[in-house]
Amino acid sequence: MNAAELRAVQAPLKQSYRDDPASARIAARAVGRIDQGRIACVIESPHGSVTAGLHPAAGGDGALACSGDMLLEAMVACAGVTLAAVATAMGVPIKGGTITAEGVWDARGTLAIDRTAPVGVTEIALRFDLDTDADAATVERLIASTERYCVILQTLRNPPEIEVVRGGQG
Repeated sequence: MNAAELRAVQAPLKQSYRDDPASARIAARAVGRIDQGRIACVIESPHGSVTAGLHPAAGGDGALACSGDMLLEAMVACAGVTLAAVATAMGVPIKGGTITAEGVWDARGTLAIDRTAPVGVTEIALRFDLDTDADAATVERLIASTERYCVILQTLRNPPEIEVVRGGQG
């Protein structure tokens, strides 16, 4: 897809969202099915299913996806798609490249060994290695725009209100 094709696809969407801002609020949903026998959760999506389980540092064998890794994978996927779209809109050819997210979490927190140890990923480094002929200033603008418009990165930087709802039994 080139810049003109991208603009042609996005123009009616942008106009619709300008005309009716409420229509730009997109509801997303994920559902997981608990598999207690494997200490796992199966997430079904239109693109296939993923079974998440314990990380080896928490007692898993590494055969199942780790939700912490999935968080980083979601960030990389979002940044990659955003970067590709921004580069296309800017007319910056990207020959290839990689985006890497690395995170740190403390297993003592999730295993309730030390109540002062945090539960969750506490550090994330996002690295862009791009193969492009664009100059350094253009690459910097490309990455800055990617940071600004990447939904997952911005969600982590500005966490949403989260409501935990206890459903019925049965």
